[in-house]
Amino acid sequence: MDTIIAQNAELEDHVSIFMKQYRIGTLLKRSNFHKSKGISCATVFRFLLLLVFTGKNLYRTLQADTGEYPYKGDTIYRFLNNAQHNWRKFLLLFSSGIIKEFLKPLTSEHRDDVLIIDDSLFSRNRSKAVELLARVYDHVEKKYRRGFRMLTIGWSDGATFLPVAFSLLSSEDPGNRYVEMNADIDKRTNGYMRRRESIKKATDILVSLLKQVRAYGISAKYVLCDSWFAYPKVIKEILQCNLHTICMLKDMPTLRYRYNGSRVTLGSLYRKITKKRGRAKILASVVVDIGPNEAGIPILAKIVFVRDRNRKRQWLALLSTDITLSDEEIVRLYGKRWDIEVFFRMCKSYLKLAREFASRSYDAMVAHTTIVFCRYIMLAIQKRIHDDPRTLGVIFFSYCEEIRDTGFAETLALLMELLQNHLQRYLPVENIREFISIFIASLPLFFRARLQFLNCES
Repeated sequence: MDTIIAQNAELEDHVSIFMKQYRIGTLLKRSNFHKSKGISCATVFRFLLLLVFTGKNLYRTLQADTGEYPYKGDTIYRFLNNAQHNWRKFLLLFSSGIIKEFLKPLTSEHRDDVLIIDDSLFSRNRSKAVELLARVYDHVEKKYRRGFRMLTIGWSDGATFLPVAFSLLSSEDPGNRYVEMNADIDKRTNGYMRRRESIKKATDILVSLLKQVRAYGISAKYVLCDSWFAYPKVIKEILQCNLHTICMLKDMPTLRYRYNGSRVTLGSLYRKITKKRGRAKILASVVVDIGPNEAGIPILAKIVFVRDRNRKRQWLALLSTDITLSDEEIVRLYGKRWDIEVFFRMCKSYLKLAREFASRSYDAMVAHTTIVFCRYIMLAIQKRIHDDPRTLGVIFFSYCEEIRDTGFAETLALLMELLQNHLQRYLPVENIREFISIFIASLPLFFRARLQFLNCES
């Protein structure tokens, strides 16, 4: 019986060690997580961190009421809905600590660390009364949906990706918002500041998030982003944060670059320059002026034109504000941006992003998103520690199967213990052990594998 209990607690122990190693309880206290009595914030956080591996959502888990958890639903929802909790500070402290204490010593000094920026749909398409719910365009399905834009900044060294900050954006246009902000929210709280931020312009929030990330000592040399953020104004503001930008460009008539004394669009620039012959992957590169900085000095950037493998006779364009980089290095560095796409897919397909809680509070959605990001970080660190060839999805399912198999084995063990206790009333001790051994040997292999520990009990 002791062996089965130990197996059942294996994943819980792993999470407890993980939380202790990275001082989760201390980070929560530094991020304004406090309770005057009852269950600690760290205990509630640990329960929510493990919830996804049980295969149940929060409602079904609490509805079961098995007595396994010493708290009720009110405790959980008060924790999630608390506007005082500074979830952004917690995630920044957590991720920056792992980067500086664990990942940086494993990374070569010659490897370029990058910050990756992208947004993804936080879908609440079936909701009607969620706070700050907005009409958001889904670039994947090419149509409008109900939900939020999840603007995310992640850090990568090329081997491990970690989310470091995010903002759930509603809409700056009141006409696109289905529900407005809760008028009763205390304007001195972190929750109110998050709500005010959610209705600002995405590019303004992006620069603010970058400054916060830098303030927590997260080092990087380049910022990678898609064409949705590749505007000269944004690029100039990123440069003011002492970061170079490498981004995809889109041919738009309103965006022009100065080349040979004239301002041209991206398409016109491609037609003007000389291309390489044959089937070269990199077609051409050119240095352009994207406009003056605050001192009036022109900002130079290199644009690299790459052959599009998916469309014949088409090209893609990458821009780098570090003109000392070679064309091949620009393409290689931009390839790291794919890490954030894998991250979004993992969170939505496996870690139940936007599907685990049905709360209408904006604070609860921010809390839930942070917890999902922490789950991803835990899996990413597990993969890095063991240099695991498995994908994060396979590791996730291994955790889930561990809980489910152990629960079944524990049930069998309890039945066997109950049988043994009853037989002790009628048979001598030596006959009991012989009877149980014969009984186990007659069971199918599936059951025998989970009851082998009984042969070792005293």
